[in-house]
Amino acid sequence: MHSNYEQSKKPETNPQKKRANLTGRKKFFLALLIPLLSIIYFYIIILKDLPLPSRLQTIEVPQTTKIMDRQGVLLYEIYAEQNRTLVKLAELPAYVVEAIVAIEDKDFYKHKGINPIGGIMRAVKETILKKKLQGGSTITQQLVKNALLTSERTVSRKIKEMILATWSEIIYSKDQILEMYLNQVPYGGTAWGIEAAAETYFDKSARDLTLAEAAYLAGLPAAPTTYSPYGSHPENARNRQIAVLLRMVEDGYLTIAEKEKAIKEELKIRPAKIDIKAPHFVMYVREKLVEKYGEKMVAQGGLKVTTTLDLTLQELAQQAVASEVADLKNLKVTNGAAVVTRPPTGEILAMVGSKDYFATESGNFNVTTSHRQPGSAIKPLNYAVGLETKKVTPATLFLDTPTCFHVAGQRPYCPVNYDGKFHGPQQLRFALGNSFNIPAVKMMAINGVETVIASASAYGISTFKDPSKYGLSLTLGGGEVTMLDMARAFGVFGNSGIKKDLTSILKIENSRGKILEEFDDPNFKVDIKKEINYPSSLLIPGERVMSSETAFLISHILLDNNARSQMFGPTSLLYIPNKGVSVKTGTTDDKRDNWTIGYTPNFLAAVWVGNNDNSPMHPYLTSGVTGAAPIWNKIMKELLKNQPDLWPKQPSGIVGAHICSMSGKAPPNSDEGAPDRGCATRYEYFIAGTVPREPEVLKKTVVIDKTINKLANSQQTENIEQQEKQVVSDAFGDYCLDCTHEGGEPVTNVRP
Repeated sequence: MHSNYEQSKKPETNPQKKRANLTGRKKFFLALLIPLLSIIYFYIIILKDLPLPSRLQTIEVPQTTKIMDRQGVLLYEIYAEQNRTLVKLAELPAYVVEAIVAIEDKDFYKHKGINPIGGIMRAVKETILKKKLQGGSTITQQLVKNALLTSERTVSRKIKEMILATWSEIIYSKDQILEMYLNQVPYGGTAWGIEAAAETYFDKSARDLTLAEAAYLAGLPAAPTTYSPYGSHPENARNRQIAVLLRMVEDGYLTIAEKEKAIKEELKIRPAKIDIKAPHFVMYVREKLVEKYGEKMVAQGGLKVTTTLDLTLQELAQQAVASEVADLKNLKVTNGAAVVTRPPTGEILAMVGSKDYFATESGNFNVTTSHRQPGSAIKPLNYAVGLETKKVTPATLFLDTPTCFHVAGQRPYCPVNYDGKFHGPQQLRFALGNSFNIPAVKMMAINGVETVIASASAYGISTFKDPSKYGLSLTLGGGEVTMLDMARAFGVFGNSGIKKDLTSILKIENSRGKILEEFDDPNFKVDIKKEINYPSSLLIPGERVMSSETAFLISHILLDNNARSQMFGPTSLLYIPNKGVSVKTGTTDDKRDNWTIGYTPNFLAAVWVGNNDNSPMHPYLTSGVTGAAPIWNKIMKELLKNQPDLWPKQPSGIVGAHICSMSGKAPPNSDEGAPDRGCATRYEYFIAGTVPREPEVLKKTVVIDKTINKLANSQQTENIEQQEKQVVSDAFGDYCLDCTHEGGEPVTNVRP
C-alpha cells in the first residue's frame, strides 16, 4: 500500500482535470496578455509621439503653399511668414473674449479641457447618425489641435487631443489658455491671432474693435476659408456674425437691444491686398484643399498644387467678361461670369466668378458656384428625357399655340414665348433650336416633373431636390442651378452620355516632394492650344447616365444653325464659322439671369450676366444672344482657333430618314425612289426603332364654327358643322391649317 506521500507524487491521470487546468492557465495568460497588448498598442498609437503641452508657448514656422496653373505658372502663394502680433488678454474688450466663448465653447469656464456632455456626446451622436467623424471640441482642444497636432479626422488624433487638452488645463489657467488661443488661432490667409485679424480685416488694433467687429472675427476660426470675407461667398461671414451675436444673447453676454444695434452697424472690411491671379478659381481650389487636408496643412504645410487652369485662357475670359459687362452698363447689367471646361476629362480650364474680384461691392462673390435660374438653358435636359424614354423624336410635332395647363388647387399656367408670339406647328428640332416656350412646357407635361428632376440630378444638377417645389415652369428655368452644375450636365451631351465630375487639381505634392494625389485620365492634354482630336468614348471613364443616341440627337439639334435661324438668324453670335458647336441660350422671364452655354466634343464654355443682388436687367435683354453670347463667342473662338472641326460622332444606334416637313410623319409615298413622296420632306435623325411609320394625312373632318371658319370649341353646340380641313395635331390639341386667321394667329382646339 502506497503512502500518502507516494500517492501525491503520482501523475494526474484524470483527463478532464488536466484539460480544466490547461484551460485555466490559458485564461490566466489571456487575462494578462490582452491588457498588456492594449497598453503597448495605446503607447505606440497614442503616447509614443505625443507632444508636450509646454510647446503651446512656442510658435512653429510654417512653410509656403503654392497654387499654380497647368503649365506651372504661379497663381497664388500662401505665405510662410505669418502675420502675427501677440496681444495680452487684459488689453482686449470683454466682448472680444465673450464672443469667442459663446460661439466656440459656452462651457469653457466649467469644464477641465474636455466637455463630455455638451461636446463629446454630441460628436458621438453626429458620428453615429451621420457616419461622419465630428468635432465637439472645446477651446482647449482646438488650441492643442492647431498648435500641436494635425487636422486629420481620426479616432487616434481625437484621443491625443483629449489627453493634451486635459493635461494643458492642469498646467495653465483658463486665462492663459484663452490668451494662447487668441494669439495662435488662424483667422484666414496670413492672419494668425486676433491682433493680426483686426489689422487685416478692419485696419485697427484688437483693443479698438467694436462689438459688431468682434462678433464678426469670432465667427472666422471655425472655418477660415468658408467664412472668409475675401472668399467665394462673403455672405457666409455676415451670417456667421449674426449667429455669434445670437449666441451671446442666449448666454447672457448681451441684451437684445445691444445685439440689434451690432447687427445694424455697417462693417468696413479692408480690401484684400494680395498678389493673386485667377482669384475666384484660386479660392475655389483652396476650399477644396481645406475640405480634404484641413486648414493647418493648407496654410502651413508647404503644398505644391498644380491645377487644371490655363492662365492664358483665364485672362482672355476675364477680359471678355469685364469689357462686355462695361458695355452693358446702360442695360442695367453690373456683373458677369464664365466657366470653361473639358467635358472628356472634367477639367476646369477657366473660372471667372465676377467682372472684378477686387471690386468693392462683392467682387469676390463667385457666381459660378452660386444659385441662379437658368432660363431656357435647362430645356435640353427636359427634351433629352423625352428622347431617352422614346416618348418623342426630333420630328415629333408640338403646337406652339396659346395653351393653359391646369393643376388642381392652382391657377391655370399659361406660358408665353419670349417674343410674345405663337409660331404654330413646330417639330421638336425647331422647337428646341428656336427655344420656344410652349412646346418645352408640353414636353415637361409629357415627361412628368418628377422624372425630369430625377434625370437632371443624374446628369449632374445637384440643386433639384424636392419635386413638390417645382411645376411645369421648371423647363423655363423655374429652379435654381449653379454654373458648374450646368457645365457638368451639358458635358454629358458632349461625352456621348457619360457624366464626368469636374476637377480643378492635377497634382498635389507635400513639402518633401511626395505626390499626395495626381489626376489620371487618358484624354488629358497639358497644352490645350495644340490640336486635340476626338476623345474616345472608350477612354472616358465615368458613369453612363444617358444613351449615346440621345446625347447625339441633342448635340446635333443644338449645333444646327438652320434649326434656330427663325429666332436667332443665320449669323448670330451663336454661330462660329467653320466649326460645329452645340449651343443654348437662356433668359429668365423677369430678366434677372442671362445665359449662353455651348460645347464641342472637347471644350465647353458657360457664360452668365446679371446682377449680384438679383435685380432685373433691361427688358431689351430678351435672349442670351444679347448679353452673355458676345462673351461666349469670344471665348469659344479663342478655344477653337487651332482646333479641328469636330461634330458629335454618330452612334451605330442612330439612323436617318426622310419625313414630312409639316407633320413630322412618314411620307405617304414611302418608296425612297419615288420622285414625289406625297409631301414636302426633310431629312432627320432617329434612334433606331423610332422612325415614324404612320403616313401623313392632313385632310380631316372636323367640327367648324361656320360663322368664323374656325375650329369649334368642344362645348359649342350652335353654328357648327362638319367640314374637311387640313389639320395637324399634338398630344394637347388640333391645329387647323386652312381656317380663318385672326391677327395672323390660327386657332387651336385644345383638348380638355
